[in-house]
Amino acid sequence: MADTDPDSSSHKIPSLPQVVEELKELWFMALPMTTMNCLVYVRAVVSVLFLGRLGSLELAGGALSIGFTNITGYSVLVGLASGLEPVCSQAHGSKNWDLLSLSLHRMIFILLLAIIPISLLWVNLESIMVFMGQDREITSMAATYCIYSLPDLLTNTLLQPLRVYLRSQGVTKPQMWCSFIAVLFHIPLNFVLVVVMRWGVPGVAMASVLTNLHMVVLMMGYVVVYGRWEWKLTAGIGGLCGGVGPLLKLAVPSCVGICLEWWWYEIVTVLAGYLPNPRLAVAATGILIQTTSFMYVVPMALAGCVSARVSIQYIGLLYA
Repeated sequence: MADTDPDSSSHKIPSLPQVVEELKELWFMALPMTTMNCLVYVRAVVSVLFLGRLGSLELAGGALSIGFTNITGYSVLVGLASGLEPVCSQAHGSKNWDLLSLSLHRMIFILLLAIIPISLLWVNLESIMVFMGQDREITSMAATYCIYSLPDLLTNTLLQPLRVYLRSQGVTKPQMWCSFIAVLFHIPLNFVLVVVMRWGVPGVAMASVLTNLHMVVLMMGYVVVYGRWEWKLTAGIGGLCGGVGPLLKLAVPSCVGICLEWWWYEIVTVLAGYLPNPRLAVAATGILIQTTSFMYVVPMALAGCVSARVSIQYIGLLYA
């Protein structure tokens, strides 16, 4: 029987074949995740391109709204959902399937509660930005984009936990293909809603919402078909709520770390609104941020996969 004390093997230097094998495992996980992140990046770029096609005011308003929604919404949801990773990875490593499924349900419940105050902020974007001294025309356009993006909060309460849930089990290729199919229809969606139907900024926002919805439906279809998730709450409502506290102890610090990382970047868009020509400044900043964010694609995918591998391997040693 293998040594169950992880500390006892901490001083053992892995052999070259072990290192090579681990690199292969990590590569097979990280490559699909990197591809998926690139696809998500392409989706964001397409939205910015269609906003730019509408005009500088629409581009500035969309950029301001994207910055605001990232600061107040998406960063919080991604941060909270990332707290699910150590729990799911360890549950998968110990083959505790009930805990794996229950943790996913608990995180969805947490995110459903979190989007209530977030949605209130989104609805009041215009009054908040005007109070902060932002340009009224840009703010009005941003508020329109934000209102039509509200359904995306519900979509992300499923999308973000599902991504972590699958990644923590080493399931990355299906995520890549689900994202590919969804993003494949993103350009036609934008063309139909923005160019053909002439819905303007609301059309761009709705296209992003529908693309994320397609991702969720495809990922849920995968986990249901392949038996990786059951909707039934085996622990009941009491068991669901009873484990929320411990999960929050992991999720909140993770959320704070991710929010601080996102906010300093997105706040630049808001600050651009105080420059002499806010319309051009905010529009240019929006393009700049979308362009430079590409450099985070590979590190984020690799970091997530390394975290999952470490948790799985650690628990694997304990239960060897």
